[in-house]
Amino acid sequence: MFKITKIESFCNEYIGFVRLTNEDGAQGWGQVSTYNSDITCQILHRQVAPWTLGEKTEDLDDLLDLVTEREHKFPGSYLRRAIGGFDTAIWDMKGKVTGQPVVKLLGGTPGSLRAYASSMKRDITPKDEAYRLCKLRDEFGFDAFKVRAGAEVGRNKDEWPGRTEEIIPTISTELGDRVDLLIDANSCYTVDRAIEIGKLLQDNGFSHFEEPCPYWELEQTKAVTDALEIDVTGGEQDCDIPTWRRMIEMGAVNIAQPDILYLGGINRTLRVVDLAKSAGIPITPHCANLSLVTLFTMHLLKAIPNAGKYLEFSIEGADYYPWQQDLFLEDPYSVDDGKVTISDIPGWGIEIRSDWLENSTYQCSEL
Repeated sequence: MFKITKIESFCNEYIGFVRLTNEDGAQGWGQVSTYNSDITCQILHRQVAPWTLGEKTEDLDDLLDLVTEREHKFPGSYLRRAIGGFDTAIWDMKGKVTGQPVVKLLGGTPGSLRAYASSMKRDITPKDEAYRLCKLRDEFGFDAFKVRAGAEVGRNKDEWPGRTEEIIPTISTELGDRVDLLIDANSCYTVDRAIEIGKLLQDNGFSHFEEPCPYWELEQTKAVTDALEIDVTGGEQDCDIPTWRRMIEMGAVNIAQPDILYLGGINRTLRVVDLAKSAGIPITPHCANLSLVTLFTMHLLKAIPNAGKYLEFSIEGADYYPWQQDLFLEDPYSVDDGKVTISDIPGWGIEIRSDWLENSTYQCSEL
């Protein structure tokens, strides 16, 4: 394996790409997590680079653990978001050096992958939401859809009174019984209210109830899981491996939803995959925008034995995510018959647009 001699970042407030160079001149591209990515890139250079430059990378798990040990006073999300940029660039470099796509390095094969159309909006009426989801079904062949319940971390409040009670039957009626229906509460509810909403979901044919209670209150989520027949899911925000171990051992969720970049990259996500596999729990990762996180997730899902039924695929465009426009030379996210395709191009199989890079904030750490 190789030693990294240079770590470069190209970022704005919303997104940050990472380029690594090894001692032989080979390069790989990765990404820190989205949102406040300019801050995350500072952490990459100040708190990740000092422990990774010049170090051997053949045991990437051990190297990533070394970073967290050296930065033990900073056990939270930002450090993991920065580590994710380093990790994902290593995987791209491995793929390019060996001439293989990352999915193959992970033990899988390129090809098609089922996706679910994931709405991010709460400021949309149930009628308008149903209309646009039906259009996506007819145009792109999606056969699974996720909408939003309650208000985000809403303390039992709805986005407006009655919206959740209206959107559940509306979506069920308009999309019919030949599709999978999912809903995300984003930590909105107390246990009693979550169970009440969960029973309404069950009565209307939904199969997936995401993050019903404050995500950090695992006992609350478990109480909801135990009370309902519908799959209760969660984990997107969790970046601490011991928390994941506790979540899985206690049976807090039926489906685990790590976010590759919140968690700290592919290697750390594979640890969660293994924990979930031992407990018989499927993995349906969180990947809620069309930066590289969705591409990383595509490669992962085509390789792991306990992959969930589908890939999360954001349906939001420039009105919601203006910063995700025009990032790549070729779009890796075309959808046909409700499926995306993982290519056999080495590494992640993408090229970032040079004009985007030229207009970003640049930093460099090197030996």
